[in-house]
Amino acid sequence: MISEVTGIRRIRMLYLQLLYRCNFECLHCFHGKRLQHADAFTSDEAVNLLTLMRDEYGTEAVTLLGGEPFVYRDLAQVVRYAKRDLGMQVEICTNGYRIERRLTEIAPDLDLLRVSLEGIGTTNDKIRKFGSYRSALSALEIAQQLGVRAGATMTVTSRNIDEVLSLARTLQHYGVEQLKLHCLRPVGNAADHPELLVNDATAYTRLRECLASAELGIEVILDEDLSELGAPDACLPAGGPVEIERIEADPRGALTMSCKAVGKDSHAFWYDKLADHIDHRPSATDELTLAVPDVVYGRV
Repeated sequence: MISEVTGIRRIRMLYLQLLYRCNFECLHCFHGKRLQHADAFTSDEAVNLLTLMRDEYGTEAVTLLGGEPFVYRDLAQVVRYAKRDLGMQVEICTNGYRIERRLTEIAPDLDLLRVSLEGIGTTNDKIRKFGSYRSALSALEIAQQLGVRAGATMTVTSRNIDEVLSLARTLQHYGVEQLKLHCLRPVGNAADHPELLVNDATAYTRLRECLASAELGIEVILDEDLSELGAPDACLPAGGPVEIERIEADPRGALTMSCKAVGKDSHAFWYDKLADHIDHRPSATDELTLAVPDVVYGRV
């Protein structure tokens, strides 16, 4: 259905939100009240969607998210199927809170563990959860010992924008290869915390300048909203591209093609879990936007 409507024939990566449930209630979480919802993929539904994406769109990689994917009961089963049966690259994005036992279980089939952090020490803990900073670093230590490649994410806010370089340098010591920086969007919990928004228009410019001049041994990637030109407002061009980088499935089965639409009911496709196919469900909020390439500050 995606091909017929958009002309897209290949989707390289699936971002699969397995469930809404989470053991954190972060101040900036885009899910907001949906964290309390019971929507989730069963293991069979997740496996079926992965197979469909591989067979129909040549999808070669999956990033498993939540909520918190490590509280998903059948995580190991989904990881093993994606890796061993479909040959996909498998990444998990996690808060890293007390995941050591389950991480050890899935390590042989995991290509990248990406841990979310929002600054150093108490800066992180006040946004995420008390004790989460030390727990995340512990998870990164275990990943190192298990030989699992590690990355990290950080949502840039007014509280942590001055700690980006410090965090990047700290992560280097834990073998982290890449830090992704995301722009805070006022949706979900963040809508109730406007004090977290970066209102100084020059702050991002200073951040980019600092990253460009810093001699870091870790790759730092800025999402499109943090780039010099910002994210474009353009929707899918006429005729559409043949290939896109990613599509994201939320726990209800709603599919979005732009991270800017995540956290809002702005989607044009649904994965019908029972019928195992993708439907086009046009509405007034449909938004077929595509992300532009991220900005990368390479390692030295």
